[in-house]
Amino acid sequence: MEAWLDFEKPLIDLEKQIRDLESLADAGHPEIGEQVEKLKRIADKKRRETYENLNRWERVQLARHPLRPYSLDYVSMITSGFTELHGDRLFSEDKAIIGGLAVIEGHKVVLLGQQKGRDTKENLSRNFGMCHPEGYRKALRLMKMAAKFGKPLVTLVDTPGAYPGIGAEERGQAGAIARNLLEMSRLPVPILVIIIGEGGSGGALGIGVGDTVIMMEYAIYSVISPEGCAAILWGDRGKAKQAAEALRLTAPDLLQLGVVDGMVPEPTGGAHRDPRAAAESLKKAIVENLDTLARTPIPTLLKRRLEKYSSMGTYIE
Repeated sequence: MEAWLDFEKPLIDLEKQIRDLESLADAGHPEIGEQVEKLKRIADKKRRETYENLNRWERVQLARHPLRPYSLDYVSMITSGFTELHGDRLFSEDKAIIGGLAVIEGHKVVLLGQQKGRDTKENLSRNFGMCHPEGYRKALRLMKMAAKFGKPLVTLVDTPGAYPGIGAEERGQAGAIARNLLEMSRLPVPILVIIIGEGGSGGALGIGVGDTVIMMEYAIYSVISPEGCAAILWGDRGKAKQAAEALRLTAPDLLQLGVVDGMVPEPTGGAHRDPRAAAESLKKAIVENLDTLARTPIPTLLKRRLEKYSSMGTYIE
């Protein structure tokens, strides 16, 4: 599967040219080698310049990149064991959220993650990563399991938002998310939250209350999507780029605002360029944060967690 964004196309064309020349060199034209090396230096410089100067809308596009690693991709690369658990024991299994028991570098944790699909069939099965109430209730069941057995909770956030359909509303979507906010605020275990792609509105918050919240470098986290914001403010979803700038939804923005506590570096060009390197970076961040949280007594964690969210946000009268 090939996919690139508009601003990536010049780079993709240059990389294709390099590959074609390398094929010629391998086929018995060694004199082309010097030209290849020159083009590689040009490509490296252009790549750095491109990704160091992205605007917010371009970062939104990267966060949504169809080849970006999803929760299960990271699970396969950062855990030495994962046992998935299913169902909310009330209504049904929601495939938009995955969860279970995992081991990450010796840390035994309960792991939750929102999961999108790679193709139309899988996206329909996983509802494009948008959870129903039963998904949040499944998450709550696993949170309580973490508390029962005294295991840290790690959540991977990646959703456009909670599913807004009639059925979801009938089954108590808002109540399910609100219940998770309450329970996570007082869950007596360390909680580490990582936004790996899209962190959309209440859909993200349903598994997003933690002692430490960190973001992948090109992830986004916002109260609303740029398209939704543009439709409400200007009646024109086409102004999403303008909305993205106003929302300040990128990792550097939110780190500066104090909404998140850290940023996980990604390979140049984004996690989809080198998923293994991105996974190693993520695993390192998870282990470091779990080690830090493990040294803090639970009563202190709960006190700090409450203070963290109570003090978040400022206003001017």
